[in-house]
Amino acid sequence: MKQTEKQTLGEKTAQNLLEMIQQKEYAPGDKLPTEAELVETLGVGRNTVREALRILMSRNIVIIRQGSGTFISEKNGVADDPLGFFMMDDRRQLTEDLIQARLILEPALAALAAQNGLEEEIKDLERILEELEELIRDKKDYSEKDSQFHAQIATCSHNRVMTNLIPVITEGVRVFADSVEETEYEQTYIHRRILKPSGMAGRRCKTGNVFPPDVQP
Repeated sequence: MKQTEKQTLGEKTAQNLLEMIQQKEYAPGDKLPTEAELVETLGVGRNTVREALRILMSRNIVIIRQGSGTFISEKNGVADDPLGFFMMDDRRQLTEDLIQARLILEPALAALAAQNGLEEEIKDLERILEELEELIRDKKDYSEKDSQFHAQIATCSHNRVMTNLIPVITEGVRVFADSVEETEYEQTYIHRRILKPSGMAGRRCKTGNVFPPDVQP
């Protein structure tokens, strides 16, 4: 019974600590107060603070560096392999499934981006797409720019769930993509197609920007 009460206190303390992080607007990479300071601030014992930190660390909200302290995670709560991709044997099929999942999600997400995206965000998206296509045409490594493109769509949508989910899928594609060969045309077509949900291509979003038309075969 005591163990259950202690766990409940630890979870409550973890929630209080998370609220403190949000209220004080800690940014990724910022260092949290020392353990002793958290004990005083949160009004609980040292062991409870440690348990709360372990809970937040398991959610990838904070990271603990031995000898340095506790810091806000730079991965926005997304663990390295939250969906267990590395346990799947067929890497080729996994990559194809990830790309398919992204194609299912992102056209609707792009429509949301057209509605919610700020002018500067949309301009950044268009710039990233142009730079990405140039890298593909020049047959240069475009993996980092590809990740930026998909992350920027999520950013423009202002949907916090997708802002965390899309990077997980994109990272999976990046890690396992060497098992799938795609032509230059297929890559360009895929990226342009994402920006054409429900005939959105060529239409002006509320900021006045125009999404590029689809590439025709």
